[in-house]
Amino acid sequence: MVSAAEQLAQNINFSAFSKAEDLQRRIWFTLGALVVYRFGTFIPIPGINPQAFAETFERSSQGILGMFNMFAGGAVERMAIFALNIMPYISASIIMQLMTSVNKQLEQLKKEGEQGRKTINQYTRYLTVLLATFQAYGISIGLEGMQTQSGAVVMDPGWFFRASTVITLVGGTVFLMWLGEQVTQRGIGNGISLIIFAGIVAGMPSAIAGLFQLSYEGSIPVVIAFGVLALMAVVVLCIVFMERAQRRLLIQYPKRQVGNQMMQGNASHLPLKLNSAGVIPPIFASSLLLLPTTAAQFTATPDAEGGSQWLNYMVALLGYGQPLHMAIYAALIIFFAFFYTAVVFNPQETADNLRKYGGYIPGIRPGAKTAEYIDYVLTRITVVGALYLAAVCLLPELMIANTPVPQTFAAVLGGTSLLIAVSVTMDTVAQVQSHLLAHQYEGLLEKSQLRGKSAKGRKRRSPARK
Repeated sequence: MVSAAEQLAQNINFSAFSKAEDLQRRIWFTLGALVVYRFGTFIPIPGINPQAFAETFERSSQGILGMFNMFAGGAVERMAIFALNIMPYISASIIMQLMTSVNKQLEQLKKEGEQGRKTINQYTRYLTVLLATFQAYGISIGLEGMQTQSGAVVMDPGWFFRASTVITLVGGTVFLMWLGEQVTQRGIGNGISLIIFAGIVAGMPSAIAGLFQLSYEGSIPVVIAFGVLALMAVVVLCIVFMERAQRRLLIQYPKRQVGNQMMQGNASHLPLKLNSAGVIPPIFASSLLLLPTTAAQFTATPDAEGGSQWLNYMVALLGYGQPLHMAIYAALIIFFAFFYTAVVFNPQETADNLRKYGGYIPGIRPGAKTAEYIDYVLTRITVVGALYLAAVCLLPELMIANTPVPQTFAAVLGGTSLLIAVSVTMDTVAQVQSHLLAHQYEGLLEKSQLRGKSAKGRKRRSPARK
């Protein structure tokens, strides 16, 4: 039997958009918010020399700055007011999630429902401002110490520049945090994810154009350029399949008596995602692995004798495409996949909730045994999910090691960026479908109410029978 919800989902088509006026307003609001965000990535902070900073960024773009620039949609490259992007909020959210698992007070707040969630969100905002302030002050100090052939990056260093930089960058992060919340409430949802998605997707057309430009100049064979695009399509299909993959545990509910009737027990499923950690493991692993590279590039000197020699040696070993780099990167991704899955999913809490509502897994004793079984299944599927994440994120490394594709293009067209773009796209499509489904349900309710009123009117107008 096909349920009514499934029938409505099958009947959803593009013609329903013309009738869903509320969904149209939400989509236009979301597009407007993303346009505002993209406009802000082109406004530089006051007091810097753009030409000198461009030279500095060109030298350091292979480190962690290059990854942040990719997530920020080019704002770091231009040192715009949105250079910090939404990353401080992401870091604060992850820290708060970790704290809720070790702090009893925060764990109690999490169990209080909507009011507790609002309190935790408020703590997350405060922590975001604190992290953004520290990062902005560090950026201002770093900018003052940069010297290039075109002169100093900061035209008038001092406390006034530091204060203006901190206020500008923190204000940009707070504005993006507010903008993401507005998109979540008044748009189509997933506001924070859409902002990161917009930053990544904005760099893809230029990356594809640059790839074909290099092919036109003869630096890259045409076959490799088209092969990269074909590989992108294959990776997208694999990501869609793996992100939708689930391991469903059968949940049985016993018979129960309601009044004088005996209600038949029903069956349900507990879905366990193959990749419960999402894109957090690649982001953490990339950040840790690129720290030595970035530090060496900032401390590098023109002469061969100066600088940090041991950092330069680390850069040579941890360079893109090197076997040690790929091995450590894969190990960090697998470690963070298990670590973050253990943070976001608690088998003991799930088992307690099942026992509370009378549900059980057939053949498994409720309580501790159920928690052990769920943890056993979750560990096995997390192995597959972690290997899948490592394979997708190592794809750019293999492209750089075995093809003449530059690192900038390989990072944008594969790996973490493609994983985030596909995941957010699937979530956004699901949000749009849910709004269309709600709109069609409202239409059915209105029709049933009109039929009920018309039937009552005909009954009143009909002559009374003797």
